Amino acid sequence: MSLPRPVLLNSQPVNQQVYRHLRKEIVECVIPPGLLLSEKETANRFGVSRQPVREAFIKLAESGLVEIRPQRGTLVRRISVRQVNDGRFIRSAIECATARRAAENVTPEDLAALELLLNQQKLAAQNQNAMEFLALDDQFHQKIAEIAGCPMAWETIENIKAAMDRVRFLTLREVSPPAGLIIQHYRIFDALASGNPDEAEAAIRSHLLLLRNTIVPVDQQNPDWFEHEE
Repeated sequence: MSLPRPVLLNSQPVNQQVYRHLRKEIVECVIPPGLLLSEKETANRFGVSRQPVREAFIKLAESGLVEIRPQRGTLVRRISVRQVNDGRFIRSAIECATARRAAENVTPEDLAALELLLNQQKLAAQNQNAMEFLALDDQFHQKIAEIAGCPMAWETIENIKAAMDRVRFLTLREVSPPAGLIIQHYRIFDALASGNPDEAEAAIRSHLLLLRNTIVPVDQQNPDWFEHEE
């Protein structure tokens, strides 16, 4: 499988850049499940030594995206339905709490920042740029955590949502178009603007339930991409 050589920056740790590039390619379905990643070939592709690639593979394994098989290579895992559901449950618990606090703390400046993100999301949707839309989606949720005064909440979510991100990409492409997600984001925005913690929590909870409702049709359309643990 031939992939373009990414451009790495001198200002950032190499292992982190390799990890982010590979994570993005797995989430975007550029690198499919079942593919064996060679440490040597990946190092040659990025133009780096094997050590940062090895470190990137370990982090990808911790995220549940790959399985390191000694002497055989690193296997890109199928999407774990259990991992997706566990991640959604944890994320919902965290974000419901941050939404409540954000509704109590939100300022006009915060609302302006959220509205700007919503406008950018609409533009990304119009341009059919799925990955930009998902990046802005993350920024919207991250901003709510910042408004709540708990940026670590988003850091925790970032560490558990790799499997969810793969499903999000597939649902955005096949099941759940951006227009509906934008409407849900505006409901969250309106709840925060009203300063009502109960409404903010309900809006976030409803929004995150969408992933549970869409995983079944995506699984049915892409059976080779998913694994169902007993």
